Amino acid sequence: MMPRLSLLFLFAAAMVPFALGTVWPEAGQLGILVCLGVFLLSLVDLVVTPSLLAIEVNRDVNEVLSVGTPNSVKLWFTNRGSVPLKIHVHDEPPMPCQYTDLPFDIELFPNKHQYSIYHVEPHHRGKNRFRRVFLQMKSRLGLWTLYDERDIHQVVRIYPDIKAVHGVELMARRNRLAETGIKMSRLRGRGTEFDRLREYRRGDEFRSIDWKATSRHQELISREYVVEKNQNIIFLLDCGRSMCNADEGVTHFDRALNAAILLSYVALRQGDTVSLMACSNKVERWVPPVRGAGSIQKLIRQVYDLDPVYEASDYRLMSEQLQLRYRKRSLVVVLTHALDEVHLSHLSDALRMMRWPHLVLSAFLRNVPLQERMNAIPETDREAFQIAAAADIVATQTTQIAALQKSGLLILDTLPENLSVNLISRYLDIKARQLL
Repeated sequence: MMPRLSLLFLFAAAMVPFALGTVWPEAGQLGILVCLGVFLLSLVDLVVTPSLLAIEVNRDVNEVLSVGTPNSVKLWFTNRGSVPLKIHVHDEPPMPCQYTDLPFDIELFPNKHQYSIYHVEPHHRGKNRFRRVFLQMKSRLGLWTLYDERDIHQVVRIYPDIKAVHGVELMARRNRLAETGIKMSRLRGRGTEFDRLREYRRGDEFRSIDWKATSRHQELISREYVVEKNQNIIFLLDCGRSMCNADEGVTHFDRALNAAILLSYVALRQGDTVSLMACSNKVERWVPPVRGAGSIQKLIRQVYDLDPVYEASDYRLMSEQLQLRYRKRSLVVVLTHALDEVHLSHLSDALRMMRWPHLVLSAFLRNVPLQERMNAIPETDREAFQIAAAADIVATQTTQIAALQKSGLLILDTLPENLSVNLISRYLDIKARQLL
């Protein structure tokens, strides 16, 4: 407990008679009585104030949280006392994080279960924990502040953005994936196996129209084919120092990992096989091939604690390990960020090595600060030189990426926040066009 300003002011006022002792001899005795009265009043305040020990506290939170997105946390309270209590509450969520609706005030009524919800947005993946809950309350007369804390330690696993996976799943069940920006017209393409006849939809290719069925029904009828299944998707995830760059507080690595998980979910639903290899200057993680929509949780459990390292990535090693571990033709999705032309040159050599027997799709995350600097308006000569240098770097990278595309590689050059949607759309396009 701690005395409040009101109690300190009372004691300060009780000192006034002592200051008057030189002109009023009896003032000293009066001051003693006043101080004794204030002391007794403060004791009475403590006695009549209910104890915080009468409050039971529990925390209700999922064992798995999503990084970079708000996760709800519910704090339950039960007042075992006989009078209402107004308390101030603070919690210790996993750090580093951002939180909202915390701390908060709540009035607890006798023998009632009540709760309050706040939201926490973790910044780092991996294992972490909630720690103590702090309670604070004013005494009945407002002379004291009472404190208590509860050790409610709870270990949680902070995964990549699994809420996005659940969102995609919900949209897929409702046939509303197009609302996320994914091009749904690519979900079914011109496979080799005929599936069914259906009404013509805007965006269908004219060659898919069945003219005999159209003449019979007097309306446009399209043929639909089953897109090839049981194909292999391999993610090569760069976790070197270039992926430590951050945009809006989220690292490029987290963007890439989230995109890989979302695309894995879509690919597994399509009947394809998914595997993943994360490399820096060594192989950081290898996830063998998994199949079936239910395998997405297994994949997430094996990669949720991956982090980028401040080491230069060895792209030749990445290519060699791919050839050693998987020789069957697959769609190889490389997720990376090119720092400069030298970095991109080393990466280009490794990508060309992967072309046989695989189909390689390389997704480059753009350097947002560099793009913004290039498009800025200079106000001084120094800024003009900086903007010119940024424009030169971007132009060189654009030329090198275009050369990669001409060499037979599939390229996706995208802003970090658009990576997931653009990557899924490109995958569906590849499936529809039977490039694999």
